[in-house]
Amino acid sequence: MNFNLPFIPERTEQPRSNGLTMVMDKGLSMNGARNLVETSGHLTDLIKLGFGTSYVSRSLKEKIDFYHSQNLMVYLGGTLFEAFIARDMFDEYRKLLRDLNLETVEVSDGSIHIPHDKKLEYISELAKDFRVLSEVGSKEEGILIAPGKWVKMMETELAAGSWKVIAEARESGNVGIYRPNGTAHVVLVNKILAKVAAENILWEAPQKAQQVWFIKLIGANVNLGNIAPHDVIPCETLRIGLRGDTFFEHLPKEIADQIKP
Repeated sequence: MNFNLPFIPERTEQPRSNGLTMVMDKGLSMNGARNLVETSGHLTDLIKLGFGTSYVSRSLKEKIDFYHSQNLMVYLGGTLFEAFIARDMFDEYRKLLRDLNLETVEVSDGSIHIPHDKKLEYISELAKDFRVLSEVGSKEEGILIAPGKWVKMMETELAAGSWKVIAEARESGNVGIYRPNGTAHVVLVNKILAKVAAENILWEAPQKAQQVWFIKLIGANVNLGNIAPHDVIPCETLRIGLRGDTFFEHLPKEIADQIKP
C-alpha cells in the first residue's frame, strides 16, 4: 500500500483462493479493460464477462488475452453456458472455451431447468480441463429454495469438482440469497455457512450494503462477486475498515470505545 497504517486487517496475497474479488465486465472496451487493470487490477482476482455479452462484444479474444496477461482469471457468464445447453451444444461450448484459451468456466442453471444430476455431470466433465465455478440459485424473483437444498446442491457441486460455488444474486442483487429489497436472507446464509466452508463460496454482492453485510459477517477475506469495475477500490476500503460503514471493525475495542460518536 502507499503508506503505513496500523490496525488494518491482513488480506490474502495474490494469486489467492480466498478473499476473492470478482468483477463484472458487461462489455468494457479494450481501453476500459486497461483502465480497470491500471486502477484496480491489483485488487481483482476474477473477471466475469457478464451473461451473454461476449457474443456481441468487440475484441473478445484480445481482451481475454490481455486479462490473462495480467494474471486475472476470466470466464464467460453462466447465462451463455445455459444458452448453449438449451440448444444441445455442450461440445460446441467446450470447443469455444478452448478456442478462447479460457481456463475458467461457470456452470449455472439460473435461467433454465437442468436436472441436478445432469448439472453435476457438466461440472465433472469440465473440471477435467477447466477451473469450474458453479452457481446455485434462481435468477427469477420469488423463487425460493429451501436452505437444506441450497446446502445439498453446494456440497454435491463441490464434490463434483467445482472450485467455488457461487451464491446467486444477479447483477441487481435482489434474488437468490437476497430479498427483493436487496437485504440478505439471514437465516438462509447462516444455515449455508453452518455446513459449507466460507472459503468455498463466492457471494454475489453488487450493492454496497450487501458487501458491508458480508464483510461484517465473515471478515475482510470474504469472497465477493459481481462487483462493478468502478466499485473495486471502494469495496477494498470496506474490507479493510477505511470507509465509514466498516470503520470500527478492526480497531481495538479500547480505542473504538473512546472515539465512537
